[in-house]
Amino acid sequence: MNYYIDIRVLPSSEFSDCILMNELFSRLHKVLVEFGNGEVGVSFPKVNKTLGDLLRLHGRQPVLQQLMATPWIGGLKDYIAVSGVNPIPENVSHRAVKRIQSKSSAERLIRRSVRKGWLTDEEAALKISDKSEKKLSLPYIRMKSHSTGQSFLLFVEHGPILSSPITGAFTAYGLSAHATIPWF
Repeated sequence: MNYYIDIRVLPSSEFSDCILMNELFSRLHKVLVEFGNGEVGVSFPKVNKTLGDLLRLHGRQPVLQQLMATPWIGGLKDYIAVSGVNPIPENVSHRAVKRIQSKSSAERLIRRSVRKGWLTDEEAALKISDKSEKKLSLPYIRMKSHSTGQSFLLFVEHGPILSSPITGAFTAYGLSAHATIPWF
């Protein structure tokens, strides 16, 4: 991971930054499913309570060039500014950027446990209570599943800052629980 591309969402009177970032990330996910091979990582350098208006792609120069040669951005060109493929600055920190899945509603947990065959209806009702619900306060992207059509929140956590990188593969979301991206 020695190169990066910055994609900034531009202010718009038509759409909020969040809506544009959701659409940008959804399109990126689609192209990474087909093309990524675990070689492209993402980060959100302006993360705070939201993910901010900047999406950074990390990877090797030829991989990022090949990614940007595909038409995945399409109709968003008027709403974003894309940098060139740039080398990572020297002496940067590193951090993992990963997906966190919430143990949302007790009702959903019960349905899932029964559907997967882990518990019977009665066991699930006894073991899973409203106390097991966990609400997350992490920033997120609103996504729509291409396979089921259902909307969901993809919560993103930027891990602790590290002094050295950890190599590994990235998901089709550009996230990894262990592999790090350069942080600057």
